[in-house]
Amino acid sequence: MRKGILEFCILSVIKRGEAYPSDIAEEMKEAGLHILEGTLYPLLTRLKNSEMVTYRWEESSGGPPRKYFSLTEKGQSFYQELQQTWDELSGAVNTLTQTSSI
Repeated sequence: MRKGILEFCILSVIKRGEAYPSDIAEEMKEAGLHILEGTLYPLLTRLKNSEMVTYRWEESSGGPPRKYFSLTEKGQSFYQELQQTWDELSGAVNTLTQTSSI
């Protein structure tokens, strides 16, 4: 389940606009989801190989070129599916956990 949630979170960040991996990790950290580079990069590679995201290279004046990721049309559709699944799951969990017992 965690892998699916991480993909959903990563796609949520990328959905707002092109994203550099360290920016994705930083945004997730600020939200309380600490993700290691050893986890992030394989997920980005898998999403790219599944044609959910694409990337472009940008030259950097202070180091190697950078990859900026963006969603593809297929990624947009997948994101919508994940959003619907999350809404259903979180609604069900909230219903179960907020029901008071007599």
